[in-house]
Amino acid sequence: MQPRVVGIDPSLTATGIALPGRLSSFQTGQLRGVERITELRDAVRSCIYAPDADLVAIEGPAYSRQLGAGHHEAAGLWWAIACLLVQYRVPYAVVPPTVLKKYATGKGNATKADMRVALLKRTGEDVRDDNQVDALWLRFMGLDWLGFSPIALPAVQRDAMTKVAWPEVTRGEH
Repeated sequence: MQPRVVGIDPSLTATGIALPGRLSSFQTGQLRGVERITELRDAVRSCIYAPDADLVAIEGPAYSRQLGAGHHEAAGLWWAIACLLVQYRVPYAVVPPTVLKKYATGKGNATKADMRVALLKRTGEDVRDDNQVDALWLRFMGLDWLGFSPIALPAVQRDAMTKVAWPEVTRGEH
């Protein structure tokens, strides 16, 4: 049986979540600050808790980006989700943005458009929400790590997985 892997792309504007058979973006409308972070954290909780996720692949913070006004809130959201995963004892892997891009496209500096095109070419899915695209690639990477790759990728792209600190989880056979 295929493990239940969830991909999460934390974003203050629309956190992307890829579940088996479902892509979602959770938005908070006019909420700001703690209220926004709480609502997004609770949306993630509903996705990992019922039924329990076997593994979560979450995009790590983009440290190379310039610090903007929302940096503090974005960091708060990331840590709120990480704390939730620890609280519910969900194994998770933090995937740096450049590693995710390398896995998806073969280039660590790929653009959002490159990520969408790579998804379209590999799966035939034309997903227009960049947060959902990233979440789906994160889910694919987690499944691939566990031995249940949903798509065929060249070895150079799959090698990106070695740059991630994966938790101890039972892996399947390739």
